[in-house]
Amino acid sequence: MKVVLASKNPHKLVEISAILKKLDMELVLQSELGIDLEVEETGTTFEENSFLKADAVMKATGLPALADDSGICVDALGGDPGVYSARYGADPTLDDWGRLLLLLKNMEHVPDGRRQAQYVAVITLVYPDGRIVRARGEVHGELLREPHGTGGFGYDPIFYYPPAGKTFAEVTAEEKNRVSHRANALKLLYEKLSEEKKNVDK
Repeated sequence: MKVVLASKNPHKLVEISAILKKLDMELVLQSELGIDLEVEETGTTFEENSFLKADAVMKATGLPALADDSGICVDALGGDPGVYSARYGADPTLDDWGRLLLLLKNMEHVPDGRRQAQYVAVITLVYPDGRIVRARGEVHGELLREPHGTGGFGYDPIFYYPPAGKTFAEVTAEEKNRVSHRANALKLLYEKLSEEKKNVDK
């Protein structure tokens, strides 16, 4: 079965394809089907935004579509930046580094021990017949006061992951892909789709 990824990101395609191949699903980017959609993320939760993207691409292609929405949620900021992680600060001139520095500035008066944060990813698969399969993954850590490491992207240089004793910008890509929020969401998605397949095959 062909599934369309509601994204233009080839890295996501590789990461998610590895899971879906085990279930006899072929994942293709929306651009491969000539679809160039920019879905407005008007939802207030990761669940809502991932559904909006998947649903729009499913309707545009007539094929099952999969989308993810992710970000970082900081306890001391009431869960912000959350769904606005990629546009934190509402300043279009800010890049990833600018948003990271803004988050550090907004956290400068928060004491050590109260700097907990979670990366969250929600993956939603929408079928043309109306079925929806959704999986949420999280990884918990804390925010440092200054960046460490040169790998990763986004807020990774200040996201300290205690089990590794490093930030997400200091671990290897292989390490991160085993424990990340998206990896955890993908594991759960695989479990749900495997169960669904078993029920169909009965």
